Amino acid sequence: MKTQQEIIDDFSIFDDWMEKYQYIIDLGKELPPLAEEEKIETNKLQGCQSQVWVVSDFNDGKIQFRAESDAAIVSGLVALVLSVYSDHTPDEILNLQPDFISEIGLDKHLSPTRSNGLSSLLNRIREIAASHQ
Repeated sequence: MKTQQEIIDDFSIFDDWMEKYQYIIDLGKELPPLAEEEKIETNKLQGCQSQVWVVSDFNDGKIQFRAESDAAIVSGLVALVLSVYSDHTPDEILNLQPDFISEIGLDKHLSPTRSNGLSSLLNRIREIAASHQ
């Protein structure tokens, strides 16, 4: 699991946003695909222009998140968020602020629809965490 600081450090090596977008796309390619039976309406993220499905497992007091998207950049954004939030307790998840988003400049470089989708993903993660408290 990556910490927010590790993500910030990773992004600091790139000079421009084209390189950062390519890195985000590459991260998305590493997401393991969900099983077809997991791609159901219940797991589908609302408020996202792309199709995104989010699944969670609760083991030993920690939540593991898995997700898949049909869009390259969105898959990368999902991978980034899951690397920060997955494998933590519900309390840790609810208390974790996604500071890395502004630290790496994502908040200024995403389209409004992608920003909305990112907010929807963060809200879904918090809802799942709250349901396990």
